[in-house]
Amino acid sequence: MMAVDLGNRTTKAVLLERRGELLALTRYALLDAPVFEKKISVDLLADHLYSVAKALGSEAKFITATAGIADSLIRQIELPQMPLDEMRHILKMNHKNYMQQDLPNYAFDCYVLPPRLDTKNPPPAREIGVAAKIKVLAAAAKQQLVDDFVQAAKIAGLTADGLVPTLLGPINAFERAMPEIFAKEAVALVDIGFHNTSVCVLDNGELATNRTISIGGDQITSSLAEEMRISYAEAEGIKVGMAPEIEPSLLMQITPLGREIRASLDFFEHQNDRPVSQVFVSGATARSEMILQMLNSEIMIECKSWNPTGFLQLALPGQQTVEMDQVGPQLAVAIGAALAVY
Repeated sequence: MMAVDLGNRTTKAVLLERRGELLALTRYALLDAPVFEKKISVDLLADHLYSVAKALGSEAKFITATAGIADSLIRQIELPQMPLDEMRHILKMNHKNYMQQDLPNYAFDCYVLPPRLDTKNPPPAREIGVAAKIKVLAAAAKQQLVDDFVQAAKIAGLTADGLVPTLLGPINAFERAMPEIFAKEAVALVDIGFHNTSVCVLDNGELATNRTISIGGDQITSSLAEEMRISYAEAEGIKVGMAPEIEPSLLMQITPLGREIRASLDFFEHQNDRPVSQVFVSGATARSEMILQMLNSEIMIECKSWNPTGFLQLALPGQQTVEMDQVGPQLAVAIGAALAVY
């Protein structure tokens, strides 16, 4: 299975292979994203998907991609028990009510969340004649994005197998990489992307809340370059390094991000009367120990990068195996997208 995280600056792609009961990561690729301003054409996307497949050296034809934060959203809702097709129809007809937004020209899908056994707080007895409701993860993506991806994959000689909201990638990967923490704690997954940062709070294996912050790696790097009067490339290089001389300039960029993350965690903690125990950070920016320490100081909760490949059998070419410790945090979204269709 090929899975592609279509980033704004860098496309991250992985090739997973099932080997009995194990999943193996056989290759990954980091490619420059296509240059475009507002919308990528189908032909340009097709060329890019073809390049991804070539870089992965894959003969597989099925490909899954991500729908970015600006083009998709997810909500945890409750619906009466019914077939998935009927759930999708209800969402399409009542999206403003269930998704809390007016979403014309969107495609919808659902995933029924397995019931969580809670012996301390059993569910209340159901009234006779009242249909039981179940928890459902509802997703929406722009219909045009779906259509363009399907067409581009076909042009590239591939078959579109799935389109997964970016927000779900780290959650899927974290569930497999750290199952005990996922199932038993309240933790935050922070994915620092190019333009935005997503914050998802998981409570005993359920998505309790999610938020998008309009601060990403690009803003941090650009501001650092301007402050220090150096090139963007130089700023990007030293951002993930440990040079102490950049600490004051970097702190000016990280502090607002830390405050926004803290506000997201405060919202969950006040609503649920339960503290967030740990914060796990992914994305290229998570490679910087200095940035993680700054976030730790601002949020006042332990912040750490995590390895989304920990549950995978690594069957990578030699050089990619050596680079995995550095590259791993960037692959969380792509790995999680692949898991969504397995």
